[in-house]
Amino acid sequence: MQNITHLTPDFAVSPQITAAHVAPLKAAGFTTLICNRPDDEEPGQPTFAEISAAAAASGLQAHHIPVKPGQATAQDAQTFGAVVTGAPGKVLAYCRSGGRAQSLFAATQG
Repeated sequence: MQNITHLTPDFAVSPQITAAHVAPLKAAGFTTLICNRPDDEEPGQPTFAEISAAAAASGLQAHHIPVKPGQATAQDAQTFGAVVTGAPGKVLAYCRSGGRAQSLFAATQG
């Protein structure tokens, strides 16, 4: 399983996940996934559609809030915060390294 960093009991970040990680994430208690990577950011990266399909099959919610490195906007942070706040349980946000996801979370903590 990926390196998961819990920032709160109900929120964690990680590097890129694959569809194979989704069921174990569900088993670990996560209910919502947030992808902060644009599709095709690097060759071989799983698409959001692949992750979303695996999430739907496992009963998880999946949200795509793609942010290019260093280019997050106030709207990105607002959308991210709304998803985190509205999530029915534990949230995992991911990007290439987890850094963008962590920065967006920090921006919502005000």
